[in-house]
Amino acid sequence: MKKLIINADDFGYSRGVNFGIVDAHQLGILTSTTLMTNMPGADHAAELADQFPDLGIGVHLVLTCGRPLLDTHKTIVDVQGNFRKLDFYKGAFTIDYDEVYAEWKTQIETFLSYGLEPTHLDSHHHVNSFGSIPDVFLTLAQEYRLPVRNNMGEKTAAELKRKGIKTTDSFSYLIETTLKDDEALDNLFKNNDSVEVMSHPAYLDKELLASSSFTFPRVDELEFLTHEEIVTRVRSRKDIQLVTYQSI
Repeated sequence: MKKLIINADDFGYSRGVNFGIVDAHQLGILTSTTLMTNMPGADHAAELADQFPDLGIGVHLVLTCGRPLLDTHKTIVDVQGNFRKLDFYKGAFTIDYDEVYAEWKTQIETFLSYGLEPTHLDSHHHVNSFGSIPDVFLTLAQEYRLPVRNNMGEKTAAELKRKGIKTTDSFSYLIETTLKDDEALDNLFKNNDSVEVMSHPAYLDKELLASSSFTFPRVDELEFLTHEEIVTRVRSRKDIQLVTYQSI
């Protein structure tokens, strides 16, 4: 049986995002999400989590959006104390990786303070794949004994598994391409027994529109994940099981 995880990033971003994610789960084929504990909708997301126990919830580690949970950072924030957003990809400044570890550990501990059990770790804007940040990311994964998203390039699934870190055989962010029909699903699982497909379903609200450049496509993804034809096709596949990271 092939295992398919359909994960929604950005749980906790805002109430509109939160409601879109739980609708994609309740009405569609979404199995999993990851929570941003530093964002305005985090408390609301944690409240919703109690209502949907079958929704797998991991930690969406953040370095590029909003404000950090700790106020002691020097190298990962701007002069106003906000995260440096996407500057990590420009390589224009030196990062204190101890700050990254401290901030991300605090984000995980904040997640645990909600009384939730995390299913896995991933990161906002894939920042866990930048520079030496993968080392921090995997250190925390081992410390908390959590699976991780398979998006770190040279750190393959086989290498991660040798380290005792669970992950899927493959990862995709092209949700409308990979799930559009049976042929696409067959290709998705070619040489793979487990796959995560990333998504960003949401309803638009003021918080999202004011702070994100990725807005209207989220509504399209929500419609796709809850579309009757898509839901029926995916759920009718006898060779594919919709799961969370707890089942890989």
